[in-house]
Amino acid sequence: QVPLVESGGGLVQAGGSLRLSCASSGRTFGTYAYFRQAPGKEREFVAAIWRSGGTNYYADSVKGRFTISRDNAKNTAYLQMNSLKPEDTAVYNCAARNALCATSRCVTTRANYDYWGQGTQVTVSS
Repeated sequence: QVPLVESGGGLVQAGGSLRLSCASSGRTFGTYAYFRQAPGKEREFVAAIWRSGGTNYYADSVKGRFTISRDNAKNTAYLQMNSLKPEDTAVYNCAARNALCATSRCVTTRANYDYWGQGTQVTVSS
């Protein structure tokens, strides 16, 4: 297993920002994504980036507020979260897939990812 190490979670007030990082050890993947799981809810897709970084896809609930990016030289993906809301509170997991995803259906399906990070807590207070 190639580990994905996540960082950047924390506690922030509504309207604030956080940036999550997802670093892999010496390896770049075709597709990176973030999912999140709030207490009592199913894990849901948040954002994905594939190819060389020029194609992104977002859940409607975060579109316009979150930005996913990647730095292939550092083998790291990032999730910049702005205008955070209390409903964004969740454990965020990054995921990586060896192959590229060519469709939104591919990137939003949890089973398509080969590796997962340990998760990082994001808490947004009102």
